[in-house]
Amino acid sequence: MDSVISSEPMSGSAVLRSWRASATITNAPAYERHLREKVVPQLQRIPGFLGITLLRRDRGNRAELQVLTRWKSMDAIRKFAGEDPEHAVVEPEAQAVLLEFDSRVTHFNVVFTSDAGPA
Repeated sequence: MDSVISSEPMSGSAVLRSWRASATITNAPAYERHLREKVVPQLQRIPGFLGITLLRRDRGNRAELQVLTRWKSMDAIRKFAGEDPEHAVVEPEAQAVLLEFDSRVTHFNVVFTSDAGPA
């Protein structure tokens, strides 16, 4: 099922960019370091970048990774990914510690989100 992500999300919303990879249990921390020390500072300089989440699930000797970035618009994503916003940007340093990774990403319009609220 193909769907079109609008170039501008709904008012007050965002676009979520999802990408998956896997690494050995021993290499997963190296990917996390790369993300924190190299990728996040680059992303923070791009207008329209809203945040990032790294998810990890260990399965046997393999770590499944999912990176979720939040953006104001598809135009903001293009400032990071280039003209093909579904192209996964995976630097050689990251490729060296990953077992496999998606070459394409998926985008979703954020239609609802909620925080836990006051403690």
